[in-house]
Amino acid sequence: HVQLVESGGGSVQAGGSLRLSCSASEYEYTCFCMGWFRQAPGKEREQVAVVDSYGGSINYADSVKGRFTISKDNVANTLDLQMNSLKPEDTAMYYCAADIRCVYWWRGNFWYSGQGTQVTVS
Repeated sequence: HVQLVESGGGSVQAGGSLRLSCSASEYEYTCFCMGWFRQAPGKEREQVAVVDSYGGSINYADSVKGRFTISKDNVANTLDLQMNSLKPEDTAMYYCAADIRCVYWWRGNFWYSGQGTQVTVS
């Protein structure tokens, strides 16, 4: 069973930055494609950024391109999301997710998910 734990959320003013981190318990971490998703109240879950198992291929949502950077560290077993130039519409619960079925990794249909970390931009 894969356990994902997010950290780094918080409150920030518009234009500010936050860095989210996701740690994984799985020792075969390099086999997993991973990503960050978010869900705001009353809205559907949205894919923010996903990365293949190697960490070399990345897909971003149009709404975050140029502002957010996802990075997968296959040595430290972590997945980070650097968020810059934050906007109030970025306010949401952010989730880390992962899957070992990575043929269509860019679709973000990942089985495992963490409990989430709240990001609030005012």
